[in-house]
Amino acid sequence: MAVKRTNSMDFTLLITVLILLALGVAMVFSASSISSFIKHDDKYYYLKSQGTYALLGLVAMWFFSRFNYKRLGNMSWMLVIVSMVLLVLVFVPGIGFDSHGAFRWIKLGPVRLQPSEVAKFALVVFMSKGLSMKKEKIRTFTYGVLPYIVLMGIYCVLIILEPNKSMAMIFVAITFSILFAAGTKLWHLGVWLTPIIPGAAFIMIKDHYSLLRITSYLDPWADPLKSGYQAIQSLLALGSGGIFGLGLGNSRQKFFYIPEPQNDFIFAVIGEELGFIGTATIIVLFLLLIWRGLRIALSCPDMFGSLMATGIVCMVAIQVALNIAVATVSIPTTGVSLPFISSGGSSLLFMMINMGVLLNISKTIKVNGS
Repeated sequence: MAVKRTNSMDFTLLITVLILLALGVAMVFSASSISSFIKHDDKYYYLKSQGTYALLGLVAMWFFSRFNYKRLGNMSWMLVIVSMVLLVLVFVPGIGFDSHGAFRWIKLGPVRLQPSEVAKFALVVFMSKGLSMKKEKIRTFTYGVLPYIVLMGIYCVLIILEPNKSMAMIFVAITFSILFAAGTKLWHLGVWLTPIIPGAAFIMIKDHYSLLRITSYLDPWADPLKSGYQAIQSLLALGSGGIFGLGLGNSRQKFFYIPEPQNDFIFAVIGEELGFIGTATIIVLFLLLIWRGLRIALSCPDMFGSLMATGIVCMVAIQVALNIAVATVSIPTTGVSLPFISSGGSSLLFMMINMGVLLNISKTIKVNGS
């Protein structure tokens, strides 16, 4: 059996992304129409925004699917520097602005950008490029692990200051996933996890709001109108949907029972309107995307592309798992968006860029042929 290289992108991955994108735009409109009308006097407000970023995302995905991913490696340092500057700018008056007490966005004219999304992309590219060049040094503590733990630490400090602890947690997970895939010794990772886990626990306990989320997760009904409110409303939405749901647009919980239903708890609205069938379909689509992504990572002929594909897939998998776990009250509430589905321009745009890169890498994989 001969081995040949294909120059065509992964069609299954492309179709999966397009279906998720279409479902996301539809569900954002369904979940946000009421709050959009009340807050902005326009029931299409969030639809217009999500639709615009979806179109921009399609263009970005097309561009990066044709842009040689290896050239990104030569830009890795620049991406890190730019992302660091953007993360600092969120604290600059007049540029950074707050939402619900958190400074996570910058405003450049009419454009709003979440720098942590840029930083996630920069982290994946930088780590993939650096680790792909180290060869046997990957298995050393000083050269194979330390530089990336330091970079992750800087990112996490800036992001925690916003504050955005759930995003910092994603950065830690992405970093360790890429290091593991690169062949780092497990005890090296364990050495760093030892201080990180108690450190994260200390931050959570010290922050009264985070501690309240943990205690309300253990018993949401102990304070059903305050700390346990979101969890209870999410469960009510999922439970009332049953097998087939109430029908698209017929959610009751979006009538100001679930705060910002188009964002963190959109999975609950999907469950209410489309039922178990709808939520299972979303999960299957994500599993298909993750499988195709891992297949690309395992089949890529060069280590840089393989690690970058791994980082992108892990990023998607981690966010999907956290968002669905929050909506089903399997973990304490965190502010993690559901990729392609939740409302959010920066998140959607950079997720589509990541998919473009993944599709570009898929063109280089080797396939069996006769």
